[in-house]
Amino acid sequence: MALPMPGPAARLRLVSRGALMQICRSTQAMRDWRQDAGRVALVPTMGALHPGHLSLVTRARDWLDAQGGGRVVTSIFVNPTQFAPSEDLDKYPRSEAQDLDLLAGAGCDAVFLPQVADIYRPGAQTQVEVTGLGRMLMGRLRPGHFRGVATVVTKLFNIIQPQAAVFGEKDYQQLTLIRQMVADLDIPVQVLAGPTVRDADGLALSSRNQRLTPEDRVAAPVLARALDRAQAMIAQGTTPAALRRAIRTLLAAEPQGQVRSIDIRDADDLARIATLDRPVVILLAVRFGEVLLIDQRVVHP
Repeated sequence: MALPMPGPAARLRLVSRGALMQICRSTQAMRDWRQDAGRVALVPTMGALHPGHLSLVTRARDWLDAQGGGRVVTSIFVNPTQFAPSEDLDKYPRSEAQDLDLLAGAGCDAVFLPQVADIYRPGAQTQVEVTGLGRMLMGRLRPGHFRGVATVVTKLFNIIQPQAAVFGEKDYQQLTLIRQMVADLDIPVQVLAGPTVRDADGLALSSRNQRLTPEDRVAAPVLARALDRAQAMIAQGTTPAALRRAIRTLLAAEPQGQVRSIDIRDADDLARIATLDRPVVILLAVRFGEVLLIDQRVVHP
């Protein structure tokens, strides 16, 4: 149920806890709400929400409850600076009305829905880049992607000023990069991780799954099967080279997918490894038609 409120930039929506969810469509409206909000945990998203996103809202709420209470803010902004000209910005799914209903049902306190011109004002010259982490792995496949991520997250932190922010482990390199950025720039935000949520067949939930063809959707759980196989091999004892070969063989057996990258890195800092005697993260990227899917798993020896 939407209740009118003076001014076009902010509206209220009834949420499941009997409170009202504030909808802020400008930076100023968000800052006005923030003044009296107290402790805040932020869940940054690009919309097209699914249960994985809602689990991050729950993670934020649980953290706040442990601190003595506070407000959960979710941002919905399809960030153009993290897409290359050849990528799927225009095709990225958008479902604002459904997203707002889902967030209201999840008990979110406020939603930040800025326009591109509000975030990237004409004449802006400043960008944020985490040079090492941002240029390796997926940063090589998608040059400039993580510069766009770091810039928009920094702006969200500056506008909303949360005490904590929640990012999903599925985008593991992004999570690691944000943690590095927060440490490097002394940003007073605690970065929390939310575990990957999966469909019954193991496919990691992603907004991009909506764009898979029926045939590709059937094939896509091969990423989860490859991660299961890798975890079993590490438990039995293996080498990084043998592990990479086994993963590639399993992924290559699925003709619908095109393997873009297989990486096995230190789980803390994504450094290269020579042995499997420490926690590692296995990072996969496979393209199905026009859709690039990623998945990951942290495995302890």
